[in-house]
Amino acid sequence: MALPMASANPTFDGAPVDSPLPSAPPATRDWAIPTLGDVYRARRVVDRHLARTPLLAPPALAERLGCELHVKCENLQPIGAFKVRGGINLLSQLSPEERARGVVTASTGNHGQSIAFAARAFGARAVVFVPEGANPNKVAAMRRLGAEVVFGGADFDACRLAAEEFATAEGMYFVHSANEPRLIAGVATYTLEIMEAVPDLDVLIVPAGGGSGLSGACIAGKAINPALRVVGVQSSGAPVIYESWRRRELLTFDRCDTFAEGMATRVAFALPAQILWDRVDDIRLVSDADLRRAILTLLETTGMLAEGAGAAALAAAYQMRDELAGQKVAVVLSGGNLTLAELGRSLAEERPW
Repeated sequence: MALPMASANPTFDGAPVDSPLPSAPPATRDWAIPTLGDVYRARRVVDRHLARTPLLAPPALAERLGCELHVKCENLQPIGAFKVRGGINLLSQLSPEERARGVVTASTGNHGQSIAFAARAFGARAVVFVPEGANPNKVAAMRRLGAEVVFGGADFDACRLAAEEFATAEGMYFVHSANEPRLIAGVATYTLEIMEAVPDLDVLIVPAGGGSGLSGACIAGKAINPALRVVGVQSSGAPVIYESWRRRELLTFDRCDTFAEGMATRVAFALPAQILWDRVDDIRLVSDADLRRAILTLLETTGMLAEGAGAAALAAAYQMRDELAGQKVAVVLSGGNLTLAELGRSLAEERPW
């Protein structure tokens, strides 16, 4: 698959890319970068609503990678993904008037479940715009949590624009999935748990869709241990964060191509870019085949079920196994909402490592 080239008119898989946004992420109101103190304050809220997730050290998986490997099981959150931490922190900080008006967001599934879960906890109306063909399990879960689900476009970014328009028309609070400091501070709490369990961790590997989880890992992890190496992972079929980080430009692609809906993002967002350009050590790309192999390897060695985005960190760790040899490495498993159809396809097409 052809990736965007560093040119005036980059392309993705032969398709033109929209004009890049300004080369420096614009500052806007409310976009102060979260601090480690914000993350600790968020944890006081998150801990009232969520149990801390396990950090496993599966021997069979460590043997295959040749390092001391830890797996942060965010797939065991109530919604199967780390994003619920951010939703809880955000809703806890909205004013009573904002909660009374309700919240609107766009999501391929896990972020939408996060906002639905948090809105129910804080008594707010939630409307979630999802793409046509969204993961049916995630759609059903959002509805069970009380959210109103609207099919709003072909992909996440089309839904995001529709959700923004709806929020303006209805006077509701629009929750951006990445340009929201309170979400980033909330999701960063899983990094606190990792660093407290393994203070001398060498490498932390985190999947990236919109970039909130990776941004939070950089903020919390590097504040606690400046020597920590933080590595992001994107799908090679949806590499907008990688390309924006590499070129230091906010890019927009006109399409993406991956089964991993949690990473199927076409647009690079300003707040994560502000954080990642200065803090992340590396970003790796993995193929859909890599993701399927990682799904099966996790299932075989840990008994944990991961969706494509949830298996991305392990896929990158396997790709990096020679340089990680002998080190202490943590990978974030988030989320766990894989359909039976996708599991069947993975079993039919690939094998564990």
